[in-house]
Amino acid sequence: MTTEQPEAGPTEWVNREEVGVGPWPGTWPDDPRYDPELLTNGDRRNVVDAYRYWRREAIVSDVDTRRHPFHVAIENFQHDHNIGTVVRTANAFAAAEVHIVGRRRWNRRGAMVTDRYQHLRHHEDVATLLEFATAEDLTVVAVDNTPGAEPVETAELPRKCLLLFGQEGPGLSEAAQSDSAKVVSIAQFGTTRSINAGVAAGIVMHAWVRQHADLSQAW
Repeated sequence: MTTEQPEAGPTEWVNREEVGVGPWPGTWPDDPRYDPELLTNGDRRNVVDAYRYWRREAIVSDVDTRRHPFHVAIENFQHDHNIGTVVRTANAFAAAEVHIVGRRRWNRRGAMVTDRYQHLRHHEDVATLLEFATAEDLTVVAVDNTPGAEPVETAELPRKCLLLFGQEGPGLSEAAQSDSAKVVSIAQFGTTRSINAGVAAGIVMHAWVRQHADLSQAW
């Protein structure tokens, strides 16, 4: 397994001049967290105002001091645009790390550049992912609408856990489900048998946030 390095990606904004801030007015701050290029040219990135003009490395280091102890794993999505959605949501909720299992390559466009600020790790298969979870003392919680799954709306999610998601259609592999400590499902009331995997990941991550996060620390 390897930790992926961030790559350049597209900005979320179509017209970059309409968002962010321009060049720093007046005397520059004497702080190594600030990027001279951004101070000179302005900061049009998709970041919260508290991080305006900061170097990317400084932003990641700051988020690292308050990341939540839940991890998110994605098992071999067939439609890899979902991975970008999961990464973006994991970044919004300050997940500790996102794990991509199976095929390494994925379409980063859906992440909207947030992969630059989110720790990513690749695993060749579910077995190596589960080895990581054991080593890090993470309780594996599989997410799949299968018989016997516990409704996430009423389930107690472990504080230190790895939320494991499968691909749309076939869902999680049998090995992933059998080796998980708990399987949870999302209540549905319409005609479709499943919902978008990226949306499902967001629902479960937010369930964790509601149970464990200190909401006073939110932006």
